[in-house]
Amino acid sequence: NIAFAKPDASQEEIERAAKIADAHDFIMEMPEGYQTVVGERGIGLSGGQKQRIAIARAILCNSQILVFDDSTSSVDMETEHQIQQTLKEIMDNRTTLIIAHRISSVKDADEIIILQDGEIIERGTHDQLIELKGKYYQTLMEQYSEYSQYLAKNELGLDLGGA
Repeated sequence: NIAFAKPDASQEEIERAAKIADAHDFIMEMPEGYQTVVGERGIGLSGGQKQRIAIARAILCNSQILVFDDSTSSVDMETEHQIQQTLKEIMDNRTTLIIAHRISSVKDADEIIILQDGEIIERGTHDQLIELKGKYYQTLMEQYSEYSQYLAKNELGLDLGGA
């Protein structure tokens, strides 16, 4: 599945990409490792596993332009954090377009563009957009509240009546 990005890739190249994308371990736990059939006729993958396979493909094809469209939308916050750490490494010295609803996915970008109804309503760095106290800031505050509830529940065992 990873070699879809580069059909002539060697097994070594595929495994290297999987290791960088933090997919190697779960692949090795599959019945036939890298030869396991996944999808409709094979075993299913979780959202996070699918995202890691997609990242491994991006690493393998070594493109200078990367596009990630809501690449962490189907994973929990812990998995999202792990994926973001991997993405930071592979985005270095590449043009990267990230389409996301989660502030945590874009906060380190050189430029963030906020769209509403197809129009640009805000643009700038994370710090600049925080200072504006507009839509970006409002979204950050909502997501921070959700994240705080997640941490309280999962890290501290507290139920604050939310996530």
